[in-house]
Amino acid sequence: MTQILVVEDIAETRRWLVDIARDAFGEGAQTHEAASMRAGLAAAAARDYDVALIDLGLPDGTGLDVLRNLRILRPETICVVTTVMGDDAHIVGALSAGAQGYLLKEQPRDVLVRQLRQMGEGIPALSPSIARRIMNHFRLTGPVAPEVDLTAREKDVLALIGRGLRNGEVAKALELTENTVAGYIKSIYRKLGISSRAEASWHAVRLGLGQNNDR
Repeated sequence: MTQILVVEDIAETRRWLVDIARDAFGEGAQTHEAASMRAGLAAAAARDYDVALIDLGLPDGTGLDVLRNLRILRPETICVVTTVMGDDAHIVGALSAGAQGYLLKEQPRDVLVRQLRQMGEGIPALSPSIARRIMNHFRLTGPVAPEVDLTAREKDVLALIGRGLRNGEVAKALELTENTVAGYIKSIYRKLGISSRAEASWHAVRLGLGQNNDR
């Protein structure tokens, strides 16, 4: 029997989430309700849960505290945030606290049911707009690719081709032969796992080599 904890302070919304959970996990699912952070903390300490649906904005605190306690006390519980707050700060805070899903209550009921059901297939319960924000966040702030061990001369070459210079122009700027430059470019492409000048330019910027500095 699936044990489900629903932490939500608004009674009508709590009943709505309970019905959604029962549809998603079957009528045999046993639901437990908490209307405050304190009640959620007590519930987290009282029993094992398979799934917890947790609102962030509670009258006596934040759902993040319930989430953190569940991650410590009941690490097997799948914790899904159910909220109206879809900004980056709340998303990142919830994921950092251990949330394994993030659903916006504004979605249609059938969509929420489907997103909870798909967890059984190992698919995180994420509202589409939340998934996009997560991808954008890590695209802009996360490590884009593992650092590579470029030599100082390879970085010089990458900086110049990142500015759009041709092999001959790079050779002239660095006082090298074109064959030597071509060899460096081949090595750079191999180390970065790329195959085009466009990708090389992108990596030059990522590594802080794209500035138009005079030599």
